[in-house]
Amino acid sequence: MPAVATARLEARISPNLHKTLKRAAEIEGRTLSDFVITAVENAAQRTIEQAEVIRLSLAGQQRFAQALLSPPKLSPALRRAMARHDKLQHIR
Repeated sequence: MPAVATARLEARISPNLHKTLKRAAEIEGRTLSDFVITAVENAAQRTIEQAEVIRLSLAGQQRFAQALLSPPKLSPALRRAMARHDKLQHIR
């Protein structure tokens, strides 16, 4: 069986928090390390999801879909900006 690479994480916590974490781990029948690792991983995944996933209400979803299906006409200013962009891209 190949060795698994690991990294170490240390944290200073209050005795009360240590007692709380230990008790929670015991309730779930897990080691303190396993409990903390799982809790931290879940919190990290939630944080990443909140930063990367866009959530829309039903009305917002419908407006988004409608904008994709029937985009508004380009304004003259946007057309000029796109033309300048294209010109700059051809210079390179």
